[in-house]
Amino acid sequence: MIKRTSSYGGILHEVVEHNGTLYLSGLVADTLTPDIKAQTEDIMRQLQTLLRANGSDVDRVLQATVYLSDLSLKDGFNAVWKKTFAEAHLPARAAIGVADLGKDVLVEMVLITAKR
Repeated sequence: MIKRTSSYGGILHEVVEHNGTLYLSGLVADTLTPDIKAQTEDIMRQLQTLLRANGSDVDRVLQATVYLSDLSLKDGFNAVWKKTFAEAHLPARAAIGVADLGKDVLVEMVLITAKR
């Protein structure tokens, strides 16, 4: 069975669940400050809320794809990343530089997570 929750604008669901695995759509900050750390902290708060609501937690994240508007922002992103994920529970990850994520968007994350 496939479960889809949190429809967004008629174009996607924030979370799709199949066989105990959660697939999270691209998360971006709600408040688009010019600071990569602030945007990343906002995304991590959203992530934790979504995971708890769907029977998971950050220690269950399996894989993350991170899109950065500028790869020179990676150090700031990594500082927040390291505060969010314990070393023993770091997911597989790719960080990709892209030309345009949208007006003032510095980072977007797509994740795959196991349920508890």
